[in-house]
Amino acid sequence: MDYLKSVVPSQLVAERGSNLVVINPGSANIRIGLAQQEIPFNLPHCVARYTTVGNQGPKRHVQDQMLNSQITTAQHMEREKAYDVIASLLKIPFLDEEVANNSFPRKFPPHQSLYKILLNSAVKERMMARVDGYNPPNTRKDTAFTWANIFEKNPDSSSASESLENKGANMESVDQHETNDKEASSSECKYRQFIYGEEALRISPSEPYCLRRPIRRGHFNVSQHYPAQQVLEDLFTIWDWILIEKLHIPLSERNMYSAILVVPETFDNRVVHQEGLAAVFGNGLSTACVVNMGAQVTSVICIEDGVALPTTQMTLPFGGEDISRCLLWTQRHHQTWPPIRTDALTKPIDLLMLNRLKESYCQIKEGELDVVAVVHSYENGTPAGSHKTRLTALNVPPMGLFYPMLLVPDVYPPPPRSWFHDYEDMLEDTWHIEFPRRTDMSDGLYAGVNGGLSMWDNFPVFPTKPKREEKVGLAEAITSSILSTGRIDLQRKLFCSMQLIGGVALIGGLISAVEERVLHAIPSNEAIDTVEVLQSRTNPTFVSWKGGAVLGILDFGRDAWIHREDWIRSGIYEGSGRKYKDSYYLQAQAMCYINS
Repeated sequence: MDYLKSVVPSQLVAERGSNLVVINPGSANIRIGLAQQEIPFNLPHCVARYTTVGNQGPKRHVQDQMLNSQITTAQHMEREKAYDVIASLLKIPFLDEEVANNSFPRKFPPHQSLYKILLNSAVKERMMARVDGYNPPNTRKDTAFTWANIFEKNPDSSSASESLENKGANMESVDQHETNDKEASSSECKYRQFIYGEEALRISPSEPYCLRRPIRRGHFNVSQHYPAQQVLEDLFTIWDWILIEKLHIPLSERNMYSAILVVPETFDNRVVHQEGLAAVFGNGLSTACVVNMGAQVTSVICIEDGVALPTTQMTLPFGGEDISRCLLWTQRHHQTWPPIRTDALTKPIDLLMLNRLKESYCQIKEGELDVVAVVHSYENGTPAGSHKTRLTALNVPPMGLFYPMLLVPDVYPPPPRSWFHDYEDMLEDTWHIEFPRRTDMSDGLYAGVNGGLSMWDNFPVFPTKPKREEKVGLAEAITSSILSTGRIDLQRKLFCSMQLIGGVALIGGLISAVEERVLHAIPSNEAIDTVEVLQSRTNPTFVSWKGGAVLGILDFGRDAWIHREDWIRSGIYEGSGRKYKDSYYLQAQAMCYINS
């Protein structure tokens, strides 16, 4: 302990972080890197596999695109109603209100028509002046994405054109793209078998590739069209590529490294740490209400003195990608979106563009918020087309966090969680419970075995308590989570120690909006009149990863780790003396260091 008090933090990180890999997988992105790094690699968590013409079934550019649900008429009506509620709060025109020159509608008697024209003209000039003056600091907002290069040099070929290697990423015409296809059929080059990360999202739907995302909406993306075996294979393939290409750790040297796994609260907890708990240590705190706003899921959990409180956990089925899709819907309704075919579900490159527009322009503030922006169209592998347009109501989509009816889910929900029984939930007290071994797990776990029965019918079902998934707004979820602690002293402390993490936390004006909405959501009979969101000490996107690095570095005894030999011999099994639940020992190490 004396060493802990005297050592310089940078020295401690350098000594113990060089061979510790911290992995923080999410639904859309994965954050991974050595603990000694200042920031991790932040990469799209997906892989595109080359598909041959002889494959059976219809061609799917996205593996789970068949699970996309259609928005119902009732959902449309709820979304429009939510928009009008938000519009009244932001003091902007209602959705279907006739707006002249994008200003507030005003009703005038017939004899005041000249006055109406002059007034609308003045409003228009004022609006355009404000639009021209609003220019968020983002140098990449007008840059078009380029299609990925899907070819590689054939090692069996005697020679290959050097220009071909760069054509996929730097096409200037349709003719060049067609030339690539012709040359690809020759013996000089071939299709790449796997394409990873953002490059996988930039593949044209016309190319023979299928995009796979092993994690969606905070769960393994298992479905009738995406068997569990394929999900796990893709997960391994992606992580293996990152370790080799980004961290430069070949398979032969991995026995010299240790790993910390930090996962969202939505997962069955057979892993070392959860994001909410790691975020607390990443910011050097001991008690906080952690609000994790990711790309597809938002979760809330309270931490007291370095221990997660299981009864406070809540999961909301929406995130940053839903805000991006809502942005598209808003612009189309206002007829400000160019007449182009934008599909965020089946064309991942369109979702990349929408995410960039959201990050560049969306914020929460009162009054009309319009900008002049460049929107790009991507069609059949041709170069991107540029369309300059005026986007409006940019402060509405982020407010969907508080009014989730605005964020209509466009993706089919995950399979029933009763498929998977969680023997090792680190948030539940199961130390003294004897569990039977799962000898009844048959080959039917994977699709295609035993006659190819549907996974929906062939999965063994175990009774289990599902994770809490709520359909309430963010403010109500935070309030309910904190009040569920039942102690007024802790409630007051948590309401003044809210922590926003995840990429959505970077939206401008969100902190003040959360404080205001949470304060209004607290029941009047509660003796609480102060709320505060704590400023993150590091990038909210990486704070959970950073916390995982802190926890791993400060575990000197390594008593809570699963050694490679133990994992190969028996893995994690019921009744074992060493479980991931023992990671509470790691948390105690970190608490001693933070409080010293």
